Amino acid sequence: MAEGTSGRRRFSDKWGKHELDVLAVLSSAFPQWLTSRQIAQRVKAYADSYGELADQAAKAAFAKQFQRDRAKLAAMGIAIESRQPEYSSKSEGQDFASYRLQLGDEPRIRLMFEPEDMPVLAAANYLARSMSISSEPDQSQLAQHASRTTPRVPQTPIPGLGLDSIAPGLGTQPIPDSLVKVIDSRRFAATVDVDGEHLNVAYTDSDDLAMFVLEHPGATIVSPQEAVDAYHRRLHAASRFTLADESASPVSASVVSPSISRDVREPGDPESIKAQNKKNGPAFQTGSEVDRRLRLMLFLSAHLGEEFSMSELAERFIGKPKNDDELKKFVNIIHKDINTLTTVSDDGEMAGSQFFDIDWPLLDAEGIVSATNSLGLERLAGISPQYLSMLTASVSYLAHSPLLPDKQRGQAESLYERLRRHVSPGQTPWLSLTGYELEPRSFSIVKRAINTDSLLDMEYSDGTGSTRRKLVAPAKIFIDEGVYYAAVYTDVGSAAPKDKKAYVSKDKTIDKANGKPRIWQVLRLARIEKAELVKPTKQINIPNMPVSELRKWSFDNGTDAVFITDQRDLAFIKTLPGATVEQCGAGEKVHLTVSSDSWFVAFCIAHARHITAVAPETLRTMIVARAERELSISENK
Repeated sequence: MAEGTSGRRRFSDKWGKHELDVLAVLSSAFPQWLTSRQIAQRVKAYADSYGELADQAAKAAFAKQFQRDRAKLAAMGIAIESRQPEYSSKSEGQDFASYRLQLGDEPRIRLMFEPEDMPVLAAANYLARSMSISSEPDQSQLAQHASRTTPRVPQTPIPGLGLDSIAPGLGTQPIPDSLVKVIDSRRFAATVDVDGEHLNVAYTDSDDLAMFVLEHPGATIVSPQEAVDAYHRRLHAASRFTLADESASPVSASVVSPSISRDVREPGDPESIKAQNKKNGPAFQTGSEVDRRLRLMLFLSAHLGEEFSMSELAERFIGKPKNDDELKKFVNIIHKDINTLTTVSDDGEMAGSQFFDIDWPLLDAEGIVSATNSLGLERLAGISPQYLSMLTASVSYLAHSPLLPDKQRGQAESLYERLRRHVSPGQTPWLSLTGYELEPRSFSIVKRAINTDSLLDMEYSDGTGSTRRKLVAPAKIFIDEGVYYAAVYTDVGSAAPKDKKAYVSKDKTIDKANGKPRIWQVLRLARIEKAELVKPTKQINIPNMPVSELRKWSFDNGTDAVFITDQRDLAFIKTLPGATVEQCGAGEKVHLTVSSDSWFVAFCIAHARHITAVAPETLRTMIVARAERELSISENK
């Protein structure tokens, strides 16, 4: 028996597989309950370390190690339930607690995934787990009070082997750094009621959540209470806005807006970010040797009788080898793992330490693994209907948001069509990440036109609702006031194919804002109903035009607005394209042209803790009225 110098028992696991033996012991005994003493006697590593649990030190050391192992298995979807009395180091003389596997009552769903699905599936699984949506609709009311500032953590899993049992290799898949950054930066989650539907929203801070709620008329925050209180504080602050002085100082600075453009990479350009991520390398999910063996065990349990080559298992559970020598190394590791999973403990009396019967002649002759007799673990294979619903929602969201590369978004759309067949209508939850609303349908093709220097033959609806057709050269995509816009160059007659020249429409009228011909058009991407790429007959020389200048050309009827902050260098000011900023007391005065009054109202309320005054009076009145209305609605609920 191992014993430390302090007299406390030190745990020793020379085989490196005691978690597997714990699972084997409980699985072979199911549905019977096993006491702590029985588990300690049957798992060899426990028996070697703690003996017969004859003294209090051994009992306490065993209890601590077993709870640690129990938590590790639970994190992989294998829950172990207990029956009182629970044992603790202070309960000498009490009976031992009893344990058994918790199999759950709901059916498990098994699906087959293709290798090309794995990158998307790994990303969707990362998003789904981060949202931490409970299977119990009223759990937020039953759970202990948790602070809004406490980072979200994955929920306690429903018993089941999860995706690892049907989609091996998830742990070797790279997840884009940009996706990880976006999801991890939205560390908080809230439930928002939108038209009677509960939407699970991940957000960065209270300003972020307030903007989301205000941009969805009729939406209210359901939980947590801290998020509700923070929202109300902003509403109260907005209701006390004073009227700002609208005069402008000759000394000011302009805000440079991020965009996707043809030649010039502006700050925050997604393509530049993508290039930087390539330098830094992708984020890999990693696991220990024991984790890999557990996942291999789970996978074989879910696919009893099926045949898998050693090289296939090596690539799925370790990764794609760089060369033949590395492949041989990976295959040897998997072969060692299989030996571990099929090895009976030393004394031959430890119950259930052999998981599988392997067709050894087939393995030795052809390098093919076929397993049977998984001690009943196949009952846990697959994923729960509740988690499949969440996973389906995550795949759908990723297919229509800018978080994945175009190729993976197409694969996500294909995967979503297959997953939705297994989800009951109305059971897919709503989810969202603030700042990442679903892109307009035309986003991808307009972006491809920009990246490939192509023309675009588009049909769009104009301001009167009429459908028009025009051949243009998309130059930029930018987000302004929460809406996707495309800036297109219209002077493309010299590069238009003959059969498309009829759709060239250069506006020769003079723009009153700058006195120049209107060779640019700015329109919402949502207005583009149909579009196709057109190869130009020659290269087009498109002048670079800052977003701030494009806004002047398009917002002839915009409203000049001003707000004053209580401090300088606030991050949210940098999101305002075309704004000019000047010092004003301890804070700053911001001038901007607003095309949507409702957006400006929402923006000022969301950031009301740092805004003290607003102009003109018409907008200030609208802000106060909206804040008071939101407060009255909350009080009446």
